[in-house]
Order: sequence, then structure tokens, then C-alpha cells
Amino acid sequence: MIYSVKQNSARLLGTFIFILAMLMQTFVHADEEVNVYSARHYDTDMALYEQFTERTGIKVNLIEGGSDALIERIVNEGEFSPADMLITVDAGRIWRAQEKGIFQAVDSTTMNERVPANLRSSDGFWYGLSKRARVIVFNKQRGLPVAVERYEDLANPALKGQVCMRTSSNIYNLSLMSALIEAAGETAAESWATGVVRNFARSPQGNDTAQLKAVAAGECGITIANTYYLGRILGSEKAQDKAIAANLGVIFPNQGDRGSHVNISGAGITKYAPNKDNAVLFLEYLTSDFAQKLFAEGNNEYPILGAASGPVATLGDFKEDTLDVQVLGLRQAQAVKVYDRSGWQ
Repeated sequence: MIYSVKQNSARLLGTFIFILAMLMQTFVHADEEVNVYSARHYDTDMALYEQFTERTGIKVNLIEGGSDALIERIVNEGEFSPADMLITVDAGRIWRAQEKGIFQAVDSTTMNERVPANLRSSDGFWYGLSKRARVIVFNKQRGLPVAVERYEDLANPALKGQVCMRTSSNIYNLSLMSALIEAAGETAAESWATGVVRNFARSPQGNDTAQLKAVAAGECGITIANTYYLGRILGSEKAQDKAIAANLGVIFPNQGDRGSHVNISGAGITKYAPNKDNAVLFLEYLTSDFAQKLFAEGNNEYPILGAASGPVATLGDFKEDTLDVQVLGLRQAQAVKVYDRSGWQ
């Protein structure tokens, strides 16, 4: 009898401890968090964070800033950085972050299955989460004096005085040049850049929106821009933007060969992430169907998974270059030198 009482007491104690442990896990889970440093500044992202918290109980703490500024901040914070994840735009920038050693490798079956191999680090340091294409845009009223189907056609002398561009130091142009070097070699890429410089209507200046406005206004006849800049104008209800959109024609380049240049927004888990497990859960969540739709639409981009939606969907389907986006970082130094030699400011 005494043994039975002791045995029952032990069972009751064990049950109590089990229940207490479950309660403690619940409270700990409710207090858990993930610290995200993000170069994205869109209201739709807030809906993403809120839904993730509802699903998991994990709070998302957000620090926003420019990509380069956030990279330097994490470097300066070192092992004391509260950052768990860095979200940035352009493969060239995320490659810079990897080169500075701020990421740790993640072995996630979910991410490896969902994100195409050419849109992620081969070592698991970062993953693409959305895409954008860099397209050729021209003035529809003016038309073009020569057929333009490829990036290479922008060096055609028939376009002299018609080309508007951003500066060569812009990360999007650096990534495009890196892709051209990979496709045709450094000599051919430099010849292309030199030809484009000869066709400039003005000195390189402004962002992609400035190029689109200049083309629509007839200040120049043709340019290159990321599709999400077009998406912003196409989706705008402002009369001024509608007028701009009406004057713009869009060409997805190189559809007869390698396809249009594609870049990414991406994310990686930081080297000293204090909440690594939560960060991995959040990273995987960003590839869910719900998150992909909002993440892409927040910046008028294309999702990694699923069909395009929003204004960019009206641009139609296209063949994209399947180049490994790691190359856009690996050839970045070469791209700088090619632009310098070509005289592209």
C-alpha cells in the first residue's frame, strides 16, 4: 500500500511537471521574437509580419534602412548584433553582404526545394525571395529607327543621341554588366558599353523612374529599367503617371536566346543571430503561397513561386535568363572596370 501511494505520487508529480513544462513552453513561445533588418519599406510587408506572428506567436522586430547601410551596421555590431536576418535587394548587394562575412549557412530542405538553385547561394548563405526583370523601354510615339530585340542592340549607331541611362555605379547596371560579361566575355561587353555611351542623349543621371519619365517626355527615345519601376507607374491612379505609361513601350530583351536579365530580392540569416531557429522559420514562411503573393506585390515584383499578379502581370509572360545570380556578385569588380574603360560615368 505504501508502495502504491508513492508510485501514484510519483505519477502525479510527473504529470504536474509535464503540464508545467508545456505551460512554460507556451509562455516562452509567446515571448519569442525575430529581429529583421530590411531594405524593404512597404506597407504590405507589415501584413506579412502580422500574419507570421499570428501563426507562430513569434514577434517580428523590424529595423529598416538602405541595403549598404544595414550591411555596415551589422558588420560594426559584430557578435553583439541583435540582427537575425538581413533582407536586401539585388543579388549584387546580398553578395557584398556575404563577402563581409555577415551570414551563416542554413541547411533548409524547405528553402532548397522551393527556391530554384540559380536564385540562391550554393552554400545556403542566402535565398532569393522575389524577382524583377531589367527591360528595354522606348517612346511609343517616336518609335524606333531600328529593330531592338536584345540588350546588345542598344549599341547600334542608329540609336545615336537617343539612349538615357543611370550611372555605371548603380548596382542594377553593375549586375546587368556582370551578366553580359558572363554571356559574351569581357571584350564583347566592353564593346557594347562603349557603343551605348556613344548613343547617350545625356550624361547618366537619376534613377529608373527618371529614365522612364525622360523617355515618355521625348527627352530620349529608349532606356533600360527594372520592371518594378514600371509596375509602380502602371498601377498608379495619378493622371501624370497614366500619361507617362501611355507613352511607354516595353521590350523583354533576348527572347530569342538566353532570355531577359533577372535579379532578386533576397535574405540570409546573420552569423550571430540570437534567434536563429525563429529566423529560419520566418525565412521559410516567406516562401509560402500567402507570403509570396504579398512579398512580390509589395514592390511590384515577380514571386519566386507562383504566377505574377498586380501591374507587372499586364506586361505578359517572358523568357528569363537562368544565369546563376551568384555570378552577378562574382563579376562585379570586372563590371566596374569595363564601365570605367568604356567612359560610362
